[in-house]
Amino acid sequence: MSLSRPTKILSDLGPGLLYAGAAVGVSHLVMSTRAGAAYEFLFLLLIPLIHLIKYPFFMYGPQYTALTGRNILHGYHALGRWALALYIIMTLLSMCLIQAAVTIVTSSIAIYFFGLKLPAEYMPHIPAIMVLIAAAIILYVGQYGALDRVMKVIIIILTLTTIAALTIVLMTAPGGFHPGAPVQFSLAEHADIIFIAAFLGWMPAPMDISVWHSVWSEEANRGKEARVPLSRAMLDFKVGFFGTALLAMAFLSLGALVMFGSGEQLSANGAIFAGQLVNMYTESLGDWAYPLIGIAALATMFSTTLTCLDAYPRTLEESYFIWKGKGDYESRQGATKTVYHAMLVAAVIGTIITFIVIKNISGAMGLVVTTATVVSFVSAPIIAYINYRVMYGDTVSEADRPSRLMNLWSRVGIAVMTLFSLAYLWLIVLK
Repeated sequence: MSLSRPTKILSDLGPGLLYAGAAVGVSHLVMSTRAGAAYEFLFLLLIPLIHLIKYPFFMYGPQYTALTGRNILHGYHALGRWALALYIIMTLLSMCLIQAAVTIVTSSIAIYFFGLKLPAEYMPHIPAIMVLIAAAIILYVGQYGALDRVMKVIIIILTLTTIAALTIVLMTAPGGFHPGAPVQFSLAEHADIIFIAAFLGWMPAPMDISVWHSVWSEEANRGKEARVPLSRAMLDFKVGFFGTALLAMAFLSLGALVMFGSGEQLSANGAIFAGQLVNMYTESLGDWAYPLIGIAALATMFSTTLTCLDAYPRTLEESYFIWKGKGDYESRQGATKTVYHAMLVAAVIGTIITFIVIKNISGAMGLVVTTATVVSFVSAPIIAYINYRVMYGDTVSEADRPSRLMNLWSRVGIAVMTLFSLAYLWLIVLK
């Protein structure tokens, strides 16, 4: 039986939707909505701009796999062990920190949405552990196939609920619920500069997702008679990449229309802010809006929790085999699943330890978020540079290398991100 065209298109999409699931998280639900809530539409056009600056480096991941049949970590290794070692170190530094941060936000939204009443001593680590284990079970049992199927459902729910929420808000109050409030932003204000730096730095996602995308693309090719052609791989990438840009603009618009000018003090804590977000929708639109925005928020953060929990172990597994000289899948003699499971268990244990530290040490959550942010900012231009070098390296034929335009585009992007990272570190030191 032939598939309908929409079903066929959805079935052809895969790694691009996983990219979207990983990207649409704190950067969208929290940062984009906060940008709209605090500065109305001032930062709206910065979203497509930062996507264009980072476009080549996110594209190089799936493009490399489509051209060579291998994930881009093979290209890292071909440049020299230093490149692969650097990626492994950056991954180990950020894995448990970022996983803990996104899981805590996810569990906080779930508790708020379902109205769960838990003793204070159980917060936030017990519900976060439950969310983490649920995600781990999905991945341990189903691995890539389960991830692909679950994420298609989540992304559809996320997209539909976000579009529906924005449409309803525009129909109800096209000028916003608090019109006339002045936009207050100053380059002389340290807090404003820190926010815009973090907003652009996390948008659309940490740069290591370009590597994740490549690894997922290779995994999607396994078991198929022929690998996905370049044209289809690029379509899949563009749907995920530009789709997340549109969702970021939608979240910013929702923050501007519903929350800007309300007078409520917005929390810098992502979990608390998510609760404020759901509350303000309910107050502005009525109780019927509660499930709509609640499901959108929960789908947003669970998609990030699930994809991150798969990507970190999967890329470390690939790095391990490539480092050991077993880059060919056939040479691993069935050990792939065992190593992936071991890396997954290690990621879960490391994240649980991070939860316990956050629970028992005052100020640890702020330190975790700051450390993860700094690592992501520093690693972004480094990974971008390595991706660029790989695409012009020996593992890519001269005919398949990026054009002169992409070469220039890449050089400008690397320069901008390097300056941006240095400026952010300087601002952090000043603070």
